[in-house]
Amino acid sequence: MLDKELEVATQLAIQAGEEIMELFEKGFEVQQKKLSENFSEPVTSADKRAGEIIVEGLSKYFPEDGILSEELEDNLERLKKQRVWIIDPIDGTKGFVEKSRDFAVQIGLVSNGRPILGVVYQPAEKRLFFACKNKGAFLVEKEQKPKELRVNETQNIEDMTLAVSRMHRSPKITEIVSRLKLKKEIAHGSVGLKIGLVAEGKADLYIHLSPHTKLWDTCAPQIILEEANGILTDLFGEEINYCRKDTQNYNGILATNKKAHKVVLDRLKPILNQLGRIKLKEKTQ
Repeated sequence: MLDKELEVATQLAIQAGEEIMELFEKGFEVQQKKLSENFSEPVTSADKRAGEIIVEGLSKYFPEDGILSEELEDNLERLKKQRVWIIDPIDGTKGFVEKSRDFAVQIGLVSNGRPILGVVYQPAEKRLFFACKNKGAFLVEKEQKPKELRVNETQNIEDMTLAVSRMHRSPKITEIVSRLKLKKEIAHGSVGLKIGLVAEGKADLYIHLSPHTKLWDTCAPQIILEEANGILTDLFGEEINYCRKDTQNYNGILATNKKAHKVVLDRLKPILNQLGRIKLKEKTQ
């Protein structure tokens, strides 16, 4: 059903990844974009070039679909579309700037506000995650045969491995680790690649406290995790709505397997309250 969409998204992710790696080796321009009074993040010429490649390709093959891309002005006509492509040309730009290799190209497709297709490509390691609704999730490493992904079914929180940010560790996450008695961690860059760690069973849990992720950070990896029998919600157990004007995920991210999800939510709730991480109101239109 989505064969053509997956083929095009995969080709564009790889093409954008090749361009990114060329700039990674030769050099690129870096600017700071201010997202709020107290928060800014880098954007590079590689982000912009990758975004151009992907948007041009999707517009050519699927002209009736809406598009939301991190590095382009948001065309709110997308809110009237049944299908919308949601793109992060480089997820993990800060790591890219610092010459780490754990950044990814992310291309997701939503229908009526729910993810139905996702591609997450780590060009530095030639690792390609992909999934379509009801078709399973897969990982191709270094152009080998696709490997079907399945989350671990661990339900005992203390036995879980937590995926954590290699660059953004906060004191509140340290407190949560202590309170949940988590003993194992795996550090990585890129939101999408950390969710990928859960999908492939290398981690069991990902908790992102910050209100600063956007729809393009979670769209593609969400369907990959779901098709690997996992679940992604906000920190309070609510689904992420991808059909809204405001693109910010104010209420963070929680990714784990389906069996453990409620258990984790119940354990997290009082900790979040004590840490002052309250549920924020999101703009739905």
